[in-house]
Amino acid sequence: MQFAYLGSGSRGNAAIIEAGQTTLILDCGFTVKETLARLIRLERDGSEIDGILVTHEHSDHVAGVGALARRLGIPVWATSGTFLASEKRMGKLPAMHIIDPAQAFSIGDIEVSPFTVPHDAREPVQFVFSDGNVRLGILTDVGQSTPHIEAMLSGCDSLALECNHDRKMLMEGPYPAALKSRVAGGQGHLDNVTAARLLSRLDGSRLQHLVAVHLSETNNTPALARHALSTEAGCDPDFIQVADQEEGLPWHAIA
Repeated sequence: MQFAYLGSGSRGNAAIIEAGQTTLILDCGFTVKETLARLIRLERDGSEIDGILVTHEHSDHVAGVGALARRLGIPVWATSGTFLASEKRMGKLPAMHIIDPAQAFSIGDIEVSPFTVPHDAREPVQFVFSDGNVRLGILTDVGQSTPHIEAMLSGCDSLALECNHDRKMLMEGPYPAALKSRVAGGQGHLDNVTAARLLSRLDGSRLQHLVAVHLSETNNTPALARHALSTEAGCDPDFIQVADQEEGLPWHAIA
């Protein structure tokens, strides 16, 4: 099993997960042209993609989903709430599968386990992916941790964890007061320290990869995210990878 990021941040998000003969895209906040260009960097052309999973309806995650699905002729998976909230933006789809947030399901060789998260969207979920041997947990766009989130992510072999902002940078930065309140709120985004505290409550004994994702270009830096996570994980900061907005993240194999 392996994963990579096409890009991660407020200007667009997309991850790619592969296991066996199955390739999935998680979210697509980029145009079709940009998505295909970023896939080429990862030595993919889109023909291998079996489906797109959508976490929620915000434009940086869903803007390119419909167009990509139509271009490649592939199905889309989303919760009922996410589908209803993004139906007009996505347009007509080749096929649409509704996710039960409490029910795991399989797409080819990948088992997909959704879980609910507190975020200011209609019915948002995040996911754990497995090939039956290893588990990849992905958590972004979440305002606070919950026991359910921690139970789902504990014991993963690889983890992509939101480190959206440094709280001091956010509060002293240029955002309007209402936006600061939304980002820092319980249905907003995880700051570095809160993400690190969440990490400290997980069983990380199997972790091969720890990736900081969805960093704000205005209110965070890779160094601050790495410092917060590595302090809690008790590891060298260089162990923490960062998914970049422009460069994404190269392939990481999970053994």
